[in-house]
Amino acid sequence: MGYSDVDYDYDYDDEGGIIDPVKLLTICFVLGIWLVWQRYHSILNRAIFFRLAPPMQIKDTWTAQKLPQPSLEAHLNFDGLLPNFPLPNRKYITAYDPATAYHLDTILADSEEEITRKIALAHEAQPKWAATSFDDRRRVMRSLKKWLVDNQEICAKVACRDTGKTMLDAALGEIITTCSKLDWLINHGERALSPESRYNNLIMFYKSSYVHYEPLGVVAAITSWNYPLHNAWSPIIAGLFAGNSVVLKCSEHVIWSTSWFVQAIKECLKACGHDEQLVQLVCCYPEDAKALTKSPFVRHITFIGSEQVGRIVAQDATEYLTPVTLELGGKDPAIILPSTDLEKWISLLMRGVYQNAGQNCIGIERILVHESQYDDLFKMFTERADKLRPGHSLKSPGDGVAPVADVGAMVSADRFPNLERVVHAAVEQGATLSVGGEPWHHPYLEQGSYFKPTVLGDVHPESEVAQYELFAPIAVIIKYETIEQAIEIANGTRYGLGASVFGPVRDDCLKVAKRLQCGMVAINDFGVFYVSQDLPFGGTKYSGYGRFGGPEGLRALTNAKAIVVDRWGWAIQTSIPGVLDYPVRSVTHSWDFISGMVGFLYADAWRTRIDALTKMVRASGR
Repeated sequence: MGYSDVDYDYDYDDEGGIIDPVKLLTICFVLGIWLVWQRYHSILNRAIFFRLAPPMQIKDTWTAQKLPQPSLEAHLNFDGLLPNFPLPNRKYITAYDPATAYHLDTILADSEEEITRKIALAHEAQPKWAATSFDDRRRVMRSLKKWLVDNQEICAKVACRDTGKTMLDAALGEIITTCSKLDWLINHGERALSPESRYNNLIMFYKSSYVHYEPLGVVAAITSWNYPLHNAWSPIIAGLFAGNSVVLKCSEHVIWSTSWFVQAIKECLKACGHDEQLVQLVCCYPEDAKALTKSPFVRHITFIGSEQVGRIVAQDATEYLTPVTLELGGKDPAIILPSTDLEKWISLLMRGVYQNAGQNCIGIERILVHESQYDDLFKMFTERADKLRPGHSLKSPGDGVAPVADVGAMVSADRFPNLERVVHAAVEQGATLSVGGEPWHHPYLEQGSYFKPTVLGDVHPESEVAQYELFAPIAVIIKYETIEQAIEIANGTRYGLGASVFGPVRDDCLKVAKRLQCGMVAINDFGVFYVSQDLPFGGTKYSGYGRFGGPEGLRALTNAKAIVVDRWGWAIQTSIPGVLDYPVRSVTHSWDFISGMVGFLYADAWRTRIDALTKMVRASGR
């Protein structure tokens, strides 16, 4: 059959070929509304710009008095450190740079009355803040994060000036960790604090159960000196996001830098239209802190510091049964399993020991290595530690030179005699000291608080240097014969904060990690469990209790309130059966009813359940 024989119909139905104008306009209209809403939402949540002038002490042109004997009370011994008209009968704190001994400022310490007043201000500001939305709180967090990223170099210099750390240590321990926490709160904080539904059992089938996380009111944080930016901002931003006001008492060693860091948060709150009194900074010596730890208005305390002071804080908090989260340091082990590639991990191990001059609560305090690899590891540590350059990262007043340093100063030289003592005691017990073990004297900053990076090998696991937290740039290397022995040594201290396990086989590392008595473990890494802010941070044993970080830490700053409502209130609600109603008509019948109900709901066998239901029905009908 040819083409000419076929009758083709060229009449097309165009009904489906042209887009309906009404549909097109409707789509465009809906899309336009969505874009306008997104734009509005973006503007509403956009970071707010604010300014805070950098302190003059980090500028190249700054000049200052060098303290011949730097201490927190240097103003009592040297002229020219106090204000022109010091207040009588008041305490002051001398702030100084531990890397250079240059005087930073002399700051008036708060009295107990002033601490009480600051708590009252936070208490008054909190109810209005508690009524804010998560969008409002996110905007504050987003504004702080933008400011921190934009001003990271200034913030790092401020932290360095007050603690003597290097700029690199400030970037790793202050900037990255704080940005990570802000980012987590912005992206996941609402999810952690939103009401969550809970499962019901059979007896409650007609109910819906929820947990609501409500602000506590005023929460407090007492923090250590090793990371002044992060230790100040971390509890403040968590407390604020949970709807609380926050009173922070930082270590007196870092009151100068912390004052500036806290002022940044106050400026941010003002710029976002909120009350700056939500955040209060307490500046005092430990003996005056009871006005904070025993306050009836403080509903939670986070403490980061020593075991000795932590015990005092926990005891004070019992006055009003105030909940406390304690992070008391650790003696974190790094277990190196047999056949591990030492060259691959030596840089991480070095960073774990010497970062922040060893002043790191999750720093590596003990390295456990199999005897077959001990000599190689000891040699690597000795060669690399001997090349580390102590010093400071900032320009000194008047010299205009920014030196190069690997390990910064320690916050104070007060602990140097004890560090030397425990190192020498370890040597007397058979340990090998290859590098350091003593203070390091800067060529022109004679009063700088430097301790030479130290390597101790073949350390006895029961020696003092292996049992107690050093918080110093000291590598403690311990041999082991079997993995079982390594686990026993790792668990053999009073502490249980963090740990690391290095090895060629992941499953072997996991098996060891699960047997360690601690709160956190990194596999083939060090300290990364803190960079991931979705994880709880804390330890066990004498490293404290409670958690901050992650949903667990954020929820600890709230009142977890259980609320139960009727699922189908229009159809079924709780009622008291007549056999149980007051006054009880028959003890026997009421008991048969309840025991029958228990059997029906919880018995194992269905026959037993049916018999129990029959018993319950009979009792109710009598």
